[in-house]
Amino acid sequence: MAGIKDEKAVNAARRAGAEIETIKKSAAGSNKSASWGNSLNTRKLDEESENLTHDRVPTELKKAIMQARTEKKLTQTQLAQLINKKPQVIQEYESGKAIPNQQIITKLERALGAKLRGKK
Repeated sequence: MAGIKDEKAVNAARRAGAEIETIKKSAAGSNKSASWGNSLNTRKLDEESENLTHDRVPTELKKAIMQARTEKKLTQTQLAQLINKKPQVIQEYESGKAIPNQQIITKLERALGAKLRGKK
């Protein structure tokens, strides 16, 4: 039964007891890509030395927030309530752990009545 690929013909041959040869094609029916493609990408990742991290609040900004907040005699919790954010947000900005968000910085500038970015 060499060369027969029709499913009906193969089933008929099975019922008749004929010998059926099956050949598995390399990576047939799988989502895996060729092994050489994976190793190239893996090597590129291994050779990559760039350290990818998010920007953090600059020292000048966190000092400006703390100074403006203490001049207004506000606690972190009170300032957070003024800008409708959680106290943790203010704490992260003042400790330098937050990822800068321009909308939050603008709200802080309005609530504190001070310019926190750029030249004063």
